[in-house]
Amino acid sequence: MTVPHPKSADRAASPAPEPARTPSPWQGQGAVVAVVALGGAIGATARYAASLLWPARTGGFPWTTFGINIIGCAVIGVFMVVITEVWAAHRLVRPFFGTGVLGGFTTFSTYSVEIQRLVDAGEPRTALAYLFGTLTGALTVVWLAMKSTRGLLAWRQR
Repeated sequence: MTVPHPKSADRAASPAPEPARTPSPWQGQGAVVAVVALGGAIGATARYAASLLWPARTGGFPWTTFGINIIGCAVIGVFMVVITEVWAAHRLVRPFFGTGVLGGFTTFSTYSVEIQRLVDAGEPRTALAYLFGTLTGALTVVWLAMKSTRGLLAWRQR
């Protein structure tokens, strides 16, 4: 008669190990998604309010959207310098304000639709001016805002 090895009896009685779980890409991201959504709602509401206060004239240059995009780019330039070089912000500040509020406030979709409307209204020159003016203005103002913010911070530290 063979006596089973004590460890083999333990193995038979213990349950099989659970397979390793692959973490979900959403795991731990609930707070980030929530603050981006909240910030986006705030930014989009502000943009909509601006469009009601300063509506664009049909066939004319869309100054409101242009201004919103330029202002938003200036703010993002200042914001990025402050949270990356000056202030150790909470991990949700950047998604809330940068992605949410400013992402909802500035608008590539409205910009694209307005270009198409200008072309459809027989205003291709205005459409091109708006197209290139917004791109050039946005990139320039981000750069100027970042450079100015760094300069102001350096001046304050002297």
